[in-house]
Amino acid sequence: MPGRSASESGGACPPRRGRRVLVVEDDPTVAQVITGYLGRAGFVPVVAADGVTGLELAESVAPDLVVLDVMLPGLDGIGFCRELRSRSRVPVIMVTSLTEEEDRLRGLEVGADDYLTKPFSPRELVLRVQAVLRRSDAMPPRPAGGVLRAGDLVVDRAARVATKGGRPLNLKNKEFELLVFLLGNPGRVVRRDELMRAVWAQEFGDASTVTVHVRRLREKIEDDPSRPGMLMTVWGVGYRFDLPR
Repeated sequence: MPGRSASESGGACPPRRGRRVLVVEDDPTVAQVITGYLGRAGFVPVVAADGVTGLELAESVAPDLVVLDVMLPGLDGIGFCRELRSRSRVPVIMVTSLTEEEDRLRGLEVGADDYLTKPFSPRELVLRVQAVLRRSDAMPPRPAGGVLRAGDLVVDRAARVATKGGRPLNLKNKEFELLVFLLGNPGRVVRRDELMRAVWAQEFGDASTVTVHVRRLREKIEDDPSRPGMLMTVWGVGYRFDLPR
């Protein structure tokens, strides 16, 4: 299958009717099944058989959503999503044959909005595409700029850079967004389901995803993660970000 291709229902320059879905999948049979179901559901699918071509199409076609295989030749799905997130907020649904929880968390960590394990029902994929797009449409615009501060912790939303004591923090994409949301709501108890909606754009999700990301974030921003002074756990409810006094 050539590096760049387009489904019969879409093409590299699809008509403006319907919402465009970029399918990055190296298995031509799987790609054909996915695009067929998406096309019948009213979407305009565009196909790339590798990650590099997928990034090029994401730039030129400006899809409304990306369906992304993790196991790709060359640039894999994790690398693709990490690079895409540096330039775009387009929703991403990852599909993979990997079943370990750590693999799923890695996908969510680099910015995926949903995750589907092979083998999957094409109808379920279409329903998830529709659901993710509805959630994305309902989300308020994310603040493009501004600086948030908590003591020596500084978060520049426009540059997507966080520093503590003048030293850059190596935050993953979801860790950064989690920090922005919590720091933007100081002193308020935030439930885990609210964080799933605000940061992961998921109405329902595994609460352990939030727990893991909070733990990793706490390790990076707290002087003593075992005795946090900012990112507090409110047992049985959620989390609260306290500004230093």
